[in-house]
Amino acid sequence: MRCPSCNSLDTQVKDSRPTEDSAAIRRRRVCLSCGFRFTTFERVQLRELTVMKRNGRRVPFDRDKLQRSLQIALRKRPVEPETIERVVSKVVRDLESDGENEISTETIGESVMKNLRDVDDVAYVRFASVYRNFREAKDFNAVIGELSSREEPDDKK
Repeated sequence: MRCPSCNSLDTQVKDSRPTEDSAAIRRRRVCLSCGFRFTTFERVQLRELTVMKRNGRRVPFDRDKLQRSLQIALRKRPVEPETIERVVSKVVRDLESDGENEISTETIGESVMKNLRDVDDVAYVRFASVYRNFREAKDFNAVIGELSSREEPDDKK
């Protein structure tokens, strides 16, 4: 880990503990060259994931891209950043524990939609419209119908 002050690789970990959600490890470090103290957050990666695109290309999985996609879907919605981070972590954990090193974009999209549905209906429809490449208003109606049918059993209580 490079020191943000002097760019030296000669650093030492002084303290290490899991974050509140246990999705990362918080480490307090000190640079042995200049004495600068800083904090890093490190994630445990179970396996190296490769994404199989629809056009046949293979690219490394990018957690940040997944997070940006969720942030776009949730833009101007009353959802805390911690909730977004939890959804991203859940999707990544699901993908890593699936046992496959190569994951299709469809698998990722369906996992995101499954988790997003429980967070915010509007964001779910936004994400679905891009992921499923909506072309007409009836495509929106179909997804809204899915949401409505899911909510009906709760309404009868």
